[in-house]
Amino acid sequence: MKWSLRLGSVAGIGIFLHWTFLILVGWIFMGQLGQGEDLLAALRGVAFILALFGCVVLHELGHALTARRYGIRTRDITILPIGGVARLERMPEKPMQELWVALAGPAVNVVIAGILFALVIALVGWGELSRVELTQGHFFVRLLWVNLLLVAFNLLPAFPMDGGRVLRALLASRMGRPRATAIAAKVGQAMAILFAIFGFFYNPMLMFIALFVYLGAQAEAQMVEVSSLIEGLMVRNAMMTHFRSLAADDLLSTAIQELLAGSQQDFPVLEGDRVVGILRRNDLVKALAEVGRETSVESAMCRDCTVVHASDPLEKGFEVLRQGVCTTVPVLDNGRLVGLLTLENLGELVMVNSSLRRSKIISSGP
Repeated sequence: MKWSLRLGSVAGIGIFLHWTFLILVGWIFMGQLGQGEDLLAALRGVAFILALFGCVVLHELGHALTARRYGIRTRDITILPIGGVARLERMPEKPMQELWVALAGPAVNVVIAGILFALVIALVGWGELSRVELTQGHFFVRLLWVNLLLVAFNLLPAFPMDGGRVLRALLASRMGRPRATAIAAKVGQAMAILFAIFGFFYNPMLMFIALFVYLGAQAEAQMVEVSSLIEGLMVRNAMMTHFRSLAADDLLSTAIQELLAGSQQDFPVLEGDRVVGILRRNDLVKALAEVGRETSVESAMCRDCTVVHASDPLEKGFEVLRQGVCTTVPVLDNGRLVGLLTLENLGELVMVNSSLRRSKIISSGP
């Protein structure tokens, strides 16, 4: 995620801190001082927030390491003021796998709460446990109760939060994944509206969480719908076959002519028959401003673009487009460039298949 500071890695998973988290820390620190607390009390407040978000990191690692058991990698974990985000390469498609991945995070908080419970009993006894004050009191007691609150909050059926994913997994075991996602998304958006109303009157932070939940539910529902519409298709079914390519030693002036002559914005770059990169429109514009039009295409092209094969499942091509650095992906067949895959072409295929599906539903109706 952009504007994030890398803190390190655990089990090969990068841990990042988003810069907005520093605003939360500063707000806690200044808020303590503004209430008349001394410097030591303000630092204790900051230490508590850091400990709390340490628990959040462990929560996200619970998701990530459980997903790894099912062959799903986690790109990174980013800490935000509203919580943590583990970017899995994909969510498990089998309902029981998604159920265990979703429950793994809250389960970590339960374990942390259990350890803190034993520690509190050993250090200060039972009496402190009944003094439930989240802003003051014994450090470990507060952390214990906050972890229990995290469990309860995360298990609310607000998709795409953990509880919402549990709901989808349970629904998907009885019906199709697209239908289960649509129901879970609607429940999640209804919960988001309740968060927003409650946050407006009591806690503004809930309004930010509500926005995250509402948009997240909408985006994931759309993504699952797209996946259902392209299921069983191959890349060749959606690739663009009428396109222009450039040679690595062509000048940028040639690329300008091709850009202006048609609607194509990104151009595959070849050395002989081998694809060596993609000249993206933004890279072309940047190179023209920096070095002029008499520079070779090779010096401005992107070399990190992934290629796919015509016989690959279209879902794989969709994932490459979503996660890659290029919005245009070269398509190969027996090592030869035969087409380009773009989000625009994929979107048109989805639109056509969606219309055909609705037509079948209407024609088969009463």
